[in-house]
Amino acid sequence: MNQNIQLTLNFVKKELENAEAGHDWWHIERVWKTAKAIADEEKVDTNVVEFAALLHDIADSKFHNGDEEIGPQKAGDFLRSLAVDEETVVHVQLIIRNMSFKTSLGQVQFSSPEMQVVQDADRLDAIGAIGIARAFTYGGYKNRELYNPAIQPKINQSKEAYKNSTAPTINHFYEKLLLLKDQMNTAKGKEMAQQRHTFMLQYLEQFYAEWEGKR
Repeated sequence: MNQNIQLTLNFVKKELENAEAGHDWWHIERVWKTAKAIADEEKVDTNVVEFAALLHDIADSKFHNGDEEIGPQKAGDFLRSLAVDEETVVHVQLIIRNMSFKTSLGQVQFSSPEMQVVQDADRLDAIGAIGIARAFTYGGYKNRELYNPAIQPKINQSKEAYKNSTAPTINHFYEKLLLLKDQMNTAKGKEMAQQRHTFMLQYLEQFYAEWEGKR
């Protein structure tokens, strides 16, 4: 393993040791591994992919009062401390600023093949069995209802409305998770997303049946 990648891995693991369980080191490790697997089938700068995958949630804005610059700044400061070349540092910062789902609800300022790989890997971790677990973990962290039939999902929200939502966790499936399959960039990402998407649909069918006492 590249020494700077190893140092980045160690840094992120230490920084996120007390993070909320859906956005902790294990989330980063899964995204990193998935990004590497996708990158194997794409023509990309693998160093940029690995740095961005490892650092993309180093300071997630939702845990820092909505500050969307603290993450890119912290990532940049760390990479510069390793004497990583400035072009790579700026590229990684641009990926972190522009890859999130909430950013896609506004005006995205940047894209690159490397960002598409990391974005797919991150979105894959938001769907399927682990994605469901992460959604309910975060919902519990925010003390949200599991489900409330009286509160309908809000589709096509603005970025600000999405960021400020307090809706039940089941609504999040319709407001984000079920939309991600069709937003994948790479062939491998699309292939992996299909199975996870199908699993979520099966889960929702079971959830509603149990809610009504039918199963």
